Amino acid sequence: MNGSPGAGDVEGAVASAFREEWGQVVATLIRVTGDWDLAEECAQDAFAQALDRWRRDGVPRRPGAWLTTTARHRALDVLRREAVGAEKLREVAVLARHEGPYDPEHEDGGGVVDDRLRLIFTCCHPALPIEARVALTLRTLAGLTTSEIARAFLVPEATMAQRLVRAKRKIRNAGIPYRVPPAHLLPERTTGVLGVVYLLFNEGYAATSGADLVRASLCAEAVRLARVLALLMPDEPEVLGLLALLLLHDSRRATRVDAAGELVTLEDQDRTAWDRAAIDEGAALLETALRRGRPGPYQIQAAIAACHTTAATAGETDWADIAALYGELARLVPSAVVRLNRAVAVGMAEGPAAGLALVAELERTGELDGYHLLAATRADLLRRTGRTAEAAEAYARALELVENEAERRFLERRLAECRSG
Repeated sequence: MNGSPGAGDVEGAVASAFREEWGQVVATLIRVTGDWDLAEECAQDAFAQALDRWRRDGVPRRPGAWLTTTARHRALDVLRREAVGAEKLREVAVLARHEGPYDPEHEDGGGVVDDRLRLIFTCCHPALPIEARVALTLRTLAGLTTSEIARAFLVPEATMAQRLVRAKRKIRNAGIPYRVPPAHLLPERTTGVLGVVYLLFNEGYAATSGADLVRASLCAEAVRLARVLALLMPDEPEVLGLLALLLLHDSRRATRVDAAGELVTLEDQDRTAWDRAAIDEGAALLETALRRGRPGPYQIQAAIAACHTTAATAGETDWADIAALYGELARLVPSAVVRLNRAVAVGMAEGPAAGLALVAELERTGELDGYHLLAATRADLLRRTGRTAEAAEAYARALELVENEAERRFLERRLAECRSG
């Protein structure tokens, strides 16, 4: 243990441990208990205990091991109290055999020895609907709240809560195994697994709510899992495309906010501070993936990211190429969010009026009602045309919808500029 820290230090340490260790703690408990709800409950209890115990005893040298052991002991106590039949007694016996500190170097599992990876593949079983696969993994692996996941999917919180309950029930009733599937079954899980990793990175790169725009631990976890998947499926171009996409985006992560935590737009970011090693690796992976001759959504998005990261200045960005790539992406993924991104690119390539026409189409369909970036995009395009009064109205609408504090402050600055100019 470290020396006794102050209350603020302990709260910071627990918050950091939650971001970095939640997924591992829950994944380990699910493996050894087979009970998803119990795993989450005992993990939450362990983090609550940490606030008190670490203040008294100091922050442990290995917070994750402390949390896993504490949560496991709590689960063992619960199962012992409920051990009224032979099946429950067997659960207690299984859990008791795993009472030592978690040590990944001594795990079994035939190749991929990581409970978090087992968790992803369990959540992404083809028996579950694709939305449930992604949502369940974000909840159990990343520790996102139901409301955060609901916002990421643009659905009501109650709808997402029911989706999570049904997914857990399906896993339990169908006896879906907690393991990485054999090689011949990997392809059928690929879409769901890649979707999980992609949304995990997105939540870290642009948090849906909270004070910070970027949650670095989620970005790092997504990149780590994408690397493992690339080792598992080296001949799958979309796996390589996803890893390329994450690396290219992550290369800019440190420049997305300034020293004060304020959002910095892409055109104003310090390109000399971008991670060139990540850019080079991402570009090489993308080239390898495209040579397979099976382009897919993640490869196209990586190509868009490469257009940005390889431009020496914002003015040299090939927006026409980006708009064309978004057009191809919209053909493969008929998503309103993709069409909104295409509107931005068209606005940059052909002028704000062309972008506004595409935004107007999205507004007519109502598909993105309640999505703050639709209003923010319209506001920016209006600002670029000099229609500052209309832009101010659109920025005000975006401010009614935004959840992230860094984005809120950025929109407030833009609104003030329009009103003053």
